[in-house]
Amino acid sequence: MTHPSEDTLVRRARREAALALAIWLVACVYSVSYCYLNGYERTADSLTFVLWFPDWVFWGIVVPWAICILLSLPFAYRLMGDEPLGEAVDSEEPPASEEREVQHA
Repeated sequence: MTHPSEDTLVRRARREAALALAIWLVACVYSVSYCYLNGYERTADSLTFVLWFPDWVFWGIVVPWAICILLSLPFAYRLMGDEPLGEAVDSEEPPASEEREVQHA
């Protein structure tokens, strides 16, 4: 899947994006499945509450997305890299009149 001539910066960015997408996908599939299986066709008497949320909302939405938030912290601060993209190169010289204004300021 990776090409030998591919830049390491691109390869690393792809890996980071794939990991973020995988975490999101797992949480989304779990949330939708759990809420579908436990939230529909219930009587009002069968509902219990966890921290003011209906149990199916707490275990199907609050908990998985709280875990995603906790996973995103080490992902953002440890795994994602801030790589230099290279030296900035000016495409053209500024006109002589602008150079004099900058020097006098």
